[in-house]
Amino acid sequence: ALLEGRLTRERRVFTLDDIDWRLLDLSTIDVPDFSDLDIDGYPHLSAFTGRSCPYQCGFCSETMQWGKYRRKQASQVAEELKILSERHRFQLFLMGDSLLNPVITDVADECIERELPVYWDGYLRAEKPVCDPQNARLWRRGGYYRARIGAESGSPRVLKLMNKQITVEQIKAAVANLASAGIKTTTYWVIGYPGETEEDFLQTLALIEEMKDDLYEADCNPFAYFLKGQVNSQNWGQAHECHLLYPDWARESLITQTWILDCEPRREEIYHRLNRFIAHCRNLNIPNPYSLREIYAADERWKKLHPNAVPSVLEFEKNKDSGDAVVDEFRQNATIAAATAVIEDDGDWGF
Repeated sequence: ALLEGRLTRERRVFTLDDIDWRLLDLSTIDVPDFSDLDIDGYPHLSAFTGRSCPYQCGFCSETMQWGKYRRKQASQVAEELKILSERHRFQLFLMGDSLLNPVITDVADECIERELPVYWDGYLRAEKPVCDPQNARLWRRGGYYRARIGAESGSPRVLKLMNKQITVEQIKAAVANLASAGIKTTTYWVIGYPGETEEDFLQTLALIEEMKDDLYEADCNPFAYFLKGQVNSQNWGQAHECHLLYPDWARESLITQTWILDCEPRREEIYHRLNRFIAHCRNLNIPNPYSLREIYAADERWKKLHPNAVPSVLEFEKNKDSGDAVVDEFRQNATIAAATAVIEDDGDWGF
């Protein structure tokens, strides 16, 4: 509101309101061309299969930002990966979707049928089909490289508060199933969600310890509140007092403003738990790699833990430097050791 009418068209940030919430047909989008960019320093290229999300997790902004969920056809996705791989000599891709669940099987089938030497990672929800070992083996053969799983909490009560519509048992089964197929399992956790108690937090730590050998990575983030843009922003604003973290005199020095809710857990406790989470993962030897050196070390650990492990990032880098050589171990060794995942009923979202 403070900027209303003060910015020129060239400097404005456009929103869906500016186009009357008309949604772009994803089938009409051209394949991106990265030729003008220096991409040699990146381990993967970006692609995507859809926009928005079919779910409404309380802390998330995907549906608020993108509107109705829509997706490309699997054949279009596979063709784009083929073009990008041949044009830029990349085999590894990061899908920018909020989740791949609606398309993952179809995309894997397309990649297998076309014998595409590509690998792709992206976000995955720990729902029932992810707990099926047959699905995981199929996805692995289709090039699925890393599953980025929004586990968020080990507390059934907090999962219900978040409207995650998944259970702790599903999280365990999904992680074990993917790991057995060799797919890297990156997990994300929200620390300090409104209403999270110490007991809830301890359940998260216990779940991580139980799954430690099946976790490729564990990344945590402190809960952050925004006045608008999250599914539950309005509800939180009505239920709790909120105020700016920093005083008025500091506003001119800040790029953005930070709002906090007047509820439990308090900000100090959230960051205390965050540090405990990091220390817990470190003690369990669960990495959260960022530099290439750390990623290489995490990949070596994964290979030692899981015989079906996907290739390391280093293997892709070596092959990219060598010219026409490609990594295609998932076709050379199509037989993947089977695993059995058992899912038990766990509350309202059980089976």
